[in-house]
Amino acid sequence: MSNREKELIENIAEVKDEVLNATARAGRKPDEVKLLAVSKLHAASDIEILYRAGHRSFGESYVQEALAKQEELSGLDIDWHFIGGLQSKKAKYVAGKFSAVHSVDSSKLAVLLNKKAESLGVVQNVFIQVNTACEGQKCGVGEEQLPAFVEEIMELENLNLKGLMALPPFFDDAEGARPYFARLRMLAEGMEKLFGIKLPELSMGMTGDYRVAIEEGSTMVRVGTKIFGQRPGYN
Repeated sequence: MSNREKELIENIAEVKDEVLNATARAGRKPDEVKLLAVSKLHAASDIEILYRAGHRSFGESYVQEALAKQEELSGLDIDWHFIGGLQSKKAKYVAGKFSAVHSVDSSKLAVLLNKKAESLGVVQNVFIQVNTACEGQKCGVGEEQLPAFVEEIMELENLNLKGLMALPPFFDDAEGARPYFARLRMLAEGMEKLFGIKLPELSMGMTGDYRVAIEEGSTMVRVGTKIFGQRPGYN
């Protein structure tokens, strides 16, 4: 076993243990939280190492990079998730290629994803990205626009709305993110009541705050650095 294999396998084992511990603290069942290993800017060989070790779910953020990895690893039954910001013009490359698109934040993007999914004869799972912190530089639908956007996506026959996603502000202390995670959960519950639907998934929590996110109801945590180490080009 190479040093890289040993490092990755030990890292993901530690993260999975912490996910299970946080799930137990929250009084939740072990299978209620999925770990997405965020592999953006890391080699396809790293993904294969973790796949061979038993992990299946990976998150990617850049369309061309993700599609290249999918092609390179086409023989593996990987559960791919697109978690990065997505330009409308690239929707046609993403629809049908990922288990879920976590970053749907505009009517234009939703319509284009639906159109491509329809042409492929598939139903694309999506999350609405919500800007819970009202940060101008962040992507995401504002809370005021959320009900209308949920209704719009519900009318698109080739999109299946799985839940909500958020990127809270960065805090040195993960507790700072807790109100934003709690708010996303409350928004999801509000949409369920308003429309009489189920939104079973909450995509929230990353390397620095995933334990808190789980305690606040996350069903998918997106962990990269703690598994793969610093991304190439980052200090």
